[in-house]
Amino acid sequence: MDLGVNIKRGTKVGLHPFTSVFEGFEKLGAVRGIFGKDTDEVLKDLSVEVSRRRGYMRINDHEVSIMVCSNYLKEGREVDVYLDVIHELVHVRQRRAGMELWDRRYEYIDRPTEIEAYKVAVKEARRLGMDEEEVARYLKVEWISEGAFQRFLRNVGVKAPRQGA
Repeated sequence: MDLGVNIKRGTKVGLHPFTSVFEGFEKLGAVRGIFGKDTDEVLKDLSVEVSRRRGYMRINDHEVSIMVCSNYLKEGREVDVYLDVIHELVHVRQRRAGMELWDRRYEYIDRPTEIEAYKVAVKEARRLGMDEEEVARYLKVEWISEGAFQRFLRNVGVKAPRQGA
């Protein structure tokens, strides 16, 4: 699948400019839809911290930067990394707007900031031609029970895959 970007999967641990790790994202309609006319400026000023921590990708709320696990960057499915970048960029916009990203009044799967970010990633996944089962596979994480995952899929507008799929 040609994503139209260049993800520097071998980036060393440390702090890097966003555009040196994730090249070409500034040209994507999805990213321009997140930041509008401010896209180039926001991405130019954004940092990515590649770390040895376990996990995937998340926002550093204090620095308003993206943190990515070096193993995930290197070995994760490219489309998953791509969609996670889109997701995290929504969080960057939300944080820059002063939104509380981790509002504890909500469970992760019901948190408005997460639902918004995942809806943008889901829209981009569909634009890439991913079907509902592929999108659901992308959204599946090990820390959510099956029942919660089904509710999460409904929250972000994804049809649940067939049982056993």
